[in-house]
Amino acid sequence: MSDRLIIFDTTLRDGEQSPGASMTRDEKLRIARQLERLKVDVIEAGFAASSNGDFEAVQAIANAIKDSTVCSLARANDRDISRSAEALKGARRARIHTFIATSNLHMEKKLRMSPDQVFEQARQSVRFARNLLDDIEFSPEDGYRSDMDFLCRVLEAVIHEGATTINVPDTVGYAIPELYGEFIRSLRERIPNSDKAIWSVHCHNDLGMAVANSLAGVKIGGARQVECTINGLGERAGNCSLEEVVMAVKTRRDYFGLDCGVDARHILAASRMVSQTTGFVVQPNKAVVGANAFAHASGIHQDGVLKARDTYEIMRAEDVGWSANKLVLGKLSGRNAFKQRLLDLGVEMESEADINAAFARFKELADRKSDIFDEDILALVSEENTLQGDDAYGFVSLAQHSETGERPQAKVVFTVHGKEVHGQSDGNGPVDASLKAIESHVKSGAEMVLYSVNAISGSTESQGEVTVRLQNSGRVVNGVGSDPDIVVASAKAYLSALNKLQSKADRVAAQG
Repeated sequence: MSDRLIIFDTTLRDGEQSPGASMTRDEKLRIARQLERLKVDVIEAGFAASSNGDFEAVQAIANAIKDSTVCSLARANDRDISRSAEALKGARRARIHTFIATSNLHMEKKLRMSPDQVFEQARQSVRFARNLLDDIEFSPEDGYRSDMDFLCRVLEAVIHEGATTINVPDTVGYAIPELYGEFIRSLRERIPNSDKAIWSVHCHNDLGMAVANSLAGVKIGGARQVECTINGLGERAGNCSLEEVVMAVKTRRDYFGLDCGVDARHILAASRMVSQTTGFVVQPNKAVVGANAFAHASGIHQDGVLKARDTYEIMRAEDVGWSANKLVLGKLSGRNAFKQRLLDLGVEMESEADINAAFARFKELADRKSDIFDEDILALVSEENTLQGDDAYGFVSLAQHSETGERPQAKVVFTVHGKEVHGQSDGNGPVDASLKAIESHVKSGAEMVLYSVNAISGSTESQGEVTVRLQNSGRVVNGVGSDPDIVVASAKAYLSALNKLQSKADRVAAQG
């Protein structure tokens, strides 16, 4: 077995299946570039056959990424596989990842296919894919709950047809670490040609054990690829967390004995970028990337760390991208300093015009807020990237009045297809009044299923980052807005969500 662990990131595909986490082509491309900077081995860029938008995103990432393998998911049929191959044409290194369900429950209830039909479709699909590309991954969906004998039969056949990576998903997060590790090992021992493929694990976090299961699949089962996402993003309870797997392998190399090519210094920047793009806030006590991950409140702990860091710290904060000096810029900072800080944070702008636009927004913010932190810059750039010239709605200004004993009032000026309109309403609070003022004109009929406020940095001067999740006609979207005034941030977030509702791109449910 190889002593190198392959990191397969599926933030842009499986992570995007979180309700409201769908991303635009440009947002996906920006995150893909950060993943490349992170030195992720494989980037699963999307599900090319699911929509024209996803096809274009996979195509754009394939053309832009040079150092990582770019992968597209495809169901086990010729149309999906052909569509993936077409989207990946520009990639320096490309992979097709095809899948079909193999558990009795899925075959009977979802596919309505017999085991023999599934076997034949899996075999023929891998053969078809191998004629288009050399790098083919096969996944038996709901593999962990599949019959062992049948799974061995399917996997032996697809390896014979040319599958170079075999991924065994715990699609519903049902596994227990020791049992999952033994399951992978049994498959490898029982399948005669198992040594002809790299074995991979893909675990979901429904019981909170995705990382533990993945690492057991590596240590006990002999898998040499882990499929994971930044911040553990994903549907339901999420996926295996990339940052936790990487730092576990790096920190406990004495136990795992594996090399990992990920440059951990870019982990925090990737985490912030994904969080601010999707609106999924990272919990403060999240391992590695949470705000409290390297904080020490106990006096005993603080004393120990001051005397010797390794008394309570098993990792160095700076090794994953945390900086002791978070204060970076102010109103007197120039364009070059701003541009350099963007590069330090792993942000690449498409053109000088984009840099100029972002710098103008930075100067505007600096006039209102004396100290600009890394988080402020990332929020500013994230918002800049969500502004599209063809957006239906745009924020202009807001005025609101609230006083104890009186019902708050709000007036919002915003654009609809470039034309300014005015909305006015009262509400239970200034935020409620402002959003109702927008809705009084738009009349979207959308239901708000989430409203959350997160302070970008730790002071009363901090920008507020607001996430609004709307649901309408079965579609769920997130809108994110930031501003020192949380009422303004709320209006921006609401308009951002309305813009996403305008996008009618259809999505096909993919592998879980």
